[in-house]
Amino acid sequence: MLPIMFGLIGAIIAYFVLRGDDPRKAKNCLYLGLALFGIGIVIQLAVFGTVLPSIEEGFNINV
Repeated sequence: MLPIMFGLIGAIIAYFVLRGDDPRKAKNCLYLGLALFGIGIVIQLAVFGTVLPSIEEGFNINV
């Protein structure tokens, strides 16, 4: 649950907690956190990539 709730930080914490008891589950938690982190970045770039150009056009600075 840590990687899902807290993203990359949760994945790192889960990895260090689980690495001694279950190394396979620890790696899976780390991979899940990295995947969710990557998906989050892609979504943010998709959303802000389309919104920011329309905002910049309205300022008319140094025209």
